[in-house]
Amino acid sequence: MLLPLTTRFLARPLADRQDPAFHERMQPSSALTILSEDEKLLRQAVLDFSRQEIAPRVRQMDAAGAIDPAVWQGVFELGLMGIETPEAHGGAGASFFDAILVVEALAEFDPSVSVLVDVQNTLVANTLLRVASPAQQERYLPRLAADTVGAYALSEAASGSDAFALKSTAKKTATGWRLNGSKLWITNGGEADLFIIFANADPEAGYRGISAFLVERGTPGFQIEKKEDKLGIRASSTCPLSLENVDISEDALLGEVGTGYKVAIETLNEGRIGIGAQMVGLAAGALRIATEHVCEREQFGQKLSEFQAIQYELAEMRTDWEAARLMVYNAARLKDAGEDFVAAAAMAKLFSSQVAERNASRAVELLGGVGFTKEYGAEKLYRDAKIGAIYEGTSNMQRTTIAKLHLKQYL
Repeated sequence: MLLPLTTRFLARPLADRQDPAFHERMQPSSALTILSEDEKLLRQAVLDFSRQEIAPRVRQMDAAGAIDPAVWQGVFELGLMGIETPEAHGGAGASFFDAILVVEALAEFDPSVSVLVDVQNTLVANTLLRVASPAQQERYLPRLAADTVGAYALSEAASGSDAFALKSTAKKTATGWRLNGSKLWITNGGEADLFIIFANADPEAGYRGISAFLVERGTPGFQIEKKEDKLGIRASSTCPLSLENVDISEDALLGEVGTGYKVAIETLNEGRIGIGAQMVGLAAGALRIATEHVCEREQFGQKLSEFQAIQYELAEMRTDWEAARLMVYNAARLKDAGEDFVAAAAMAKLFSSQVAERNASRAVELLGGVGFTKEYGAEKLYRDAKIGAIYEGTSNMQRTTIAKLHLKQYL
């Protein structure tokens, strides 16, 4: 019945319907890609830093498998390692959406740098902001914003997608806790001085025994193993960890005993938006490289960009990138607004990882033979893109989340 819907508007007094304030209230909110002045300034500052400081070092960092010290210094000096951290703790006091803009802008030039900033903000600092005690926040947040790298250690050999099948244990002692076990695939592991470690304090309780702990580098019994030799995002360190009778104090417990599974779920839901932003930035970088090439390269007496087939490829790349960007921005805006964002985050992560792969592949092909070499950058983005379908929840895990939440709406 359309009549009741139309009469809801027409039944209002004419004076109300002619009131500009009424029409302003009836207007939809701004487009997702319209940024505030502060957001524009932040994004541009990060893009400028990326062009000037990161871009010239990308090949060298990829070959060395390490991030240049100048880049490390830059991300701290710009305040990119404590974006949501309150100013009282030395951070920028900005929003989650701001963090997403930063991750995206960095990833356009190097997804390796992007992911280290992403993990620092959306996983480590975010966890401390949500569940750490005031004393823990006062101790660690200023350090993380100023000069200390953090890492988030959940995955193990037997617990990848089945995240809560972890075997690491935490036993109560007279002075605190004793941790034993091992961790795999820990981003920032090579540089981190602070680790959020998940271990089970009551294995008989299953996932309800999982708890989170703060462990510092150099703690006796805590060993950071040799970093993995990876296909992509090579400059970002990924390391196994081993814990053998690691004794920590009572105040190293993060949150309450048995709430670690909840902490992990909530954090990873937010972290997926960060990975989505990384993939959007990567897709933008691939589009930029491809566009620059086809506008310069000539064949058969004309620029490649003048061929309709090439234009169609660029159109597909641009459309994919724009769609993924909208999904990521929407999920981030929902999170900042306090709305339910879990499905939006899963969809954004799933789709943006697909777009990143497609755009990187197209860029390699559009560059032709030089696209297959390391000199032009498309090859690196092609390698970097694959991780988007794997970490912080595989694509199939995102599909599972999306389907469950979709069916819940109807059943």
